[in-house]
Amino acid sequence: MEFLHRARPGAASLALLPGAWNPPTRAHLAMASAALDWAEDAVLVLPREFPHKEFDGPDLRRRAEWLESCARAEGLSAAVTSGGLFIDVARECRAATGAGRIFLVCGRDAAERIVGWDYGPDDDISRQLKEFELLVAPRGGPYVPPPALAARIHPLALSEDWQDVSSSAVRDLIRRREPWTHLTPACIAGLIDPRTYS
Repeated sequence: MEFLHRARPGAASLALLPGAWNPPTRAHLAMASAALDWAEDAVLVLPREFPHKEFDGPDLRRRAEWLESCARAEGLSAAVTSGGLFIDVARECRAATGAGRIFLVCGRDAAERIVGWDYGPDDDISRQLKEFELLVAPRGGPYVPPPALAARIHPLALSEDWQDVSSSAVRDLIRRREPWTHLTPACIAGLIDPRTYS
C-alpha cells in the first residue's frame, strides 16, 4: 500500500474505500465520512488492477491525483494498492500500517458480489472476514448479510440523497452534455476533463 496522503498516521482502526474512481463522486466522500463513525481514519483506495473490470478511461496517475485532492480537502487519507480483491487490500493495509481493526467500505451491490464471489475452497469469504469487516451502504435498499456472516458485516448510514449517485451516472451525464459537476467533489471538478468521457 502506497499512501498518497495520510490524515491520521498511527490510527489503530481504518476504514478502506476501494473503487475505480472513474470519476470520484460526492457519494463516495459521503460513504468515507460515514465510515468515520466506525474507524479513526478513512482511506480512499485505488487498486492498480481491478478483479471485475478493465482499467479504461483516465489513467492511474490522473485518478491518484483526484484521490489525493479529495483526501486533503476532506481530512481523509488516500492510497494506491497492488491488489484489487478486498482481502488483498486489507492485507496490504495491515502490513503497511499495523492497524488492528480494518473495515472495507462498499455499497450493497458490491457486498452482494463480494460475498457471492467464488474464491476457492481455501479462502472463502467467512475466512476472509476474520481479517476485516464490511461496512455496507444501502444502494436500492439495505444489504441483509447471511446469518453466519452478520457479526462481521455492518450497515453504513448513508443519506438517500447519495444512494443513486454513481460514477457511471456522472459519465452518462457528461456524454449527454448535461450538467454533472454537482455530483462530483468541488475540489476536483476543475481537474476532470469531460472530453475523457465524450
